[in-house]
Amino acid sequence: MQRIYAWLRVHPLVVDVMYMVPLPLLSVSQQNAEDAPTGHAWTWMWVVVAVFSLGAVLRRVHPRAAFLVVTLGGVGQLCFTEAISAASFAVPMVLYTTAKWGSRRRARIALVAVFVGPGLYFARWGTSLELDLRNGLFGYCFLVTSLGIAWVLGDSMRTRRAYYAELEERAARLEFERDQQARIAAAAERSRIARELHDVVAHNVSVIVVQADGAGRAIGTAPDKAREALDTIAKTGREALVEMRRLLGVLRAESETEGTTPQPSLGHLDDLVAQVGRAGMSVSLTVEGVPIDPSLTVALTAYRIIQEALTNTRKHAGPQATANVLVRYLDQAVELRIGDDGRGAQAPGDGMGHGLIGMRERVAMLDGRLDIGPDPAGGWTVYALLPYGTAGNGRQPVAAASTPARRPGLGGPGRCRVPRSVEVSE
Repeated sequence: MQRIYAWLRVHPLVVDVMYMVPLPLLSVSQQNAEDAPTGHAWTWMWVVVAVFSLGAVLRRVHPRAAFLVVTLGGVGQLCFTEAISAASFAVPMVLYTTAKWGSRRRARIALVAVFVGPGLYFARWGTSLELDLRNGLFGYCFLVTSLGIAWVLGDSMRTRRAYYAELEERAARLEFERDQQARIAAAAERSRIARELHDVVAHNVSVIVVQADGAGRAIGTAPDKAREALDTIAKTGREALVEMRRLLGVLRAESETEGTTPQPSLGHLDDLVAQVGRAGMSVSLTVEGVPIDPSLTVALTAYRIIQEALTNTRKHAGPQATANVLVRYLDQAVELRIGDDGRGAQAPGDGMGHGLIGMRERVAMLDGRLDIGPDPAGGWTVYALLPYGTAGNGRQPVAAASTPARRPGLGGPGRCRVPRSVEVSE
């Protein structure tokens, strides 16, 4: 049945023909009545039946032509025959279609015809039908009401269709605005990365300048020290190139040069945890493995990921939620895992996930991995794996630490996260 309905929706002409077939047949049955028209009136009645039937068949495939055809049929009935046949049901059908799909001007003309047409009919044929004033007024009111209901239904469907069209347009506009906001957020993130690029380059260039000055002074008196300084210059230059290539990989648009404040790194995690603790959330920090002094880009990316994850926990987890930060140094990468127990209730989304956009871009420029999503055991987990690349500066053994910062929770009203898990690589 679904296929039949779908086919009929695609072929409205077939449906209208099926509707109109019974009307001429019913008109034939009228000829057996005692008051059936005869002579020219009978001929004109069948002309009107044919015209009305044609208008009803055309009403959806050619609404304008249907309106004109039915108007001609009405004029013919008004002029030549007083008989109202079953085919006259085509008139309210075409009125409905005109009010729904026709232009506003044509719909207003149809509304005028609703009131004028019956009046002209009874004025023209009232005497032949032997109607007194009372019966004539009753017949007029009946026809106006019937035709008016058809017109009002069509106009209400027009209004409803316009309302749905406006909703669709509004939804499309909101989707466009969301895309624009996402692009603006990405551009803002690129601007921030551009400032970080300045820090990376400034650090390495400063080292190169200092080493070059030292090599220039020592080249005559201490060749070995001068050679060592030149090696340091070459190594630092290669590191700077690696850092610049990684950062420029995500800078697709020019950014204005802004202020250059020093950027944090993994060495500032204790301060970050303490700051979050002072804000009212219980956080613990655990460091495993032999810490490595990675490149500035890796260290800054790791810090920003932890900072954003704790910010989300503070905003969206329940008032009794706790967060655990794990930093694990591996041979080739640093592993981050930030989780919370998230005992708060679910809440509707209140943001665009701009922090997640920043995370993904940062991890992508390092060819790393990022997983964000709910933990099967409860809560929310952010996992990141950031490779050291070729810019590491060596190992500095540091004892593993566990730094709790606890205070009665002052978390947000509930969880509000984007439920997805993504892996980012470039």
